[in-house]
Amino acid sequence: MLTDTVCAALSAAGLGIAGVTAYRKRFLAATRIAAYALVPLGLAMTGIVDWVAGLVFKPTVWMGFGLLGLSWVLFMIGRAVERRSGGTRKERRAAAAAGRAGVSAGASEPALGSGRGAAGGKAAGRPKVKGGTSSGTDDFSDIEAILKKHGI
Repeated sequence: MLTDTVCAALSAAGLGIAGVTAYRKRFLAATRIAAYALVPLGLAMTGIVDWVAGLVFKPTVWMGFGLLGLSWVLFMIGRAVERRSGGTRKERRAAAAAGRAGVSAGASEPALGSGRGAAGGKAAGRPKVKGGTSSGTDDFSDIEAILKKHGI
């Protein structure tokens, strides 16, 4: 009831200001002011103001918003921990299954794949070319090993 009175007073004041603006021959501005002035009265007549007032002043509504915020925070913490733990769910499940079988995940392969072990032996037998140029396979062997490690 009080909100309807306040909205009606706001609309009346806005229409008064629109009338003064129109008297000063600023019709476009007066039209905009009148449009804004009718919004509170229209909201009050549709019942939206009472619904919003009931929503704002109920403690259970605010507790509900608090619970929604808490659930969002917990969800984001879970996602951050999942990302920091490394790997995807499938990789963690495979590691857990391999751990139960007595073999740790990735134990059959070195951490960097065939990076330095195979390529390092081949490179040691080759003479190095001076002047900053070398064969294309030597340049990218370390990069390939890193990419293979990350599954790319």
